[in-house]
Amino acid sequence: RRIIKMRKIIIVRHGQTDWNVENRFQGHTDIPLNDVGQAQVEKSALILASLRPHRLVTSDLLRTRQTAAAIAKRCGLPVTIDPDLRETYGADWEGKTGLEIRKDNDAEFTAWLGGEDIPAGGSGERRSEVATRAISAIYRGLSEIEAGQSLVIVTHGGAARSVIGTLMGLPVSEWASLGGLANASWSILDESGKSNGSWRLIEHNSGTLPDPILDQESGDSIV
Repeated sequence: RRIIKMRKIIIVRHGQTDWNVENRFQGHTDIPLNDVGQAQVEKSALILASLRPHRLVTSDLLRTRQTAAAIAKRCGLPVTIDPDLRETYGADWEGKTGLEIRKDNDAEFTAWLGGEDIPAGGSGERRSEVATRAISAIYRGLSEIEAGQSLVIVTHGGAARSVIGTLMGLPVSEWASLGGLANASWSILDESGKSNGSWRLIEHNSGTLPDPILDQESGDSIV
């Protein structure tokens, strides 16, 4: 019996930042990890090293680069930086708390939280646009690994959900049904369920449970 070796994608969310704790929309704003976040990624890196990944690609924002640096050190991998893995650009919402956004844009924010594919912050990015660029980055990374190997992607909460939904072949309207990722946690997909370009989700939000999920998809928590 021939054993088919499948590639895996390990999608990691960055560690905690002060803006995560304050429930502020981060988007493209370059916020560093706080002390808790740094400790989280050190812990996660130890576990991820046991998976023996073969390639590591990260968003160019500081919170993801710091997360990737901890993983790279433990795994002995070089880091490839790809800006296409950035979080959703939130335009006028960036830097604001969920309550502040609701005060001025309640209907729009509620629709966005509900999964509608509308521009974040009025003139920001749509989820579908985030998915298109992030998926391009992932397939560039996949082109550098072989069957049976794994790719680590370090990205952001909203971008991670867009990627997972796309890889699973779900329509944008159903992405909201996917639970979010806690800080410094990860999800794993493999090719064994691949059909019409989709992948199989074999592990979700692992590594730091039961930490709270601080991102834009849980109530009023935002990016």
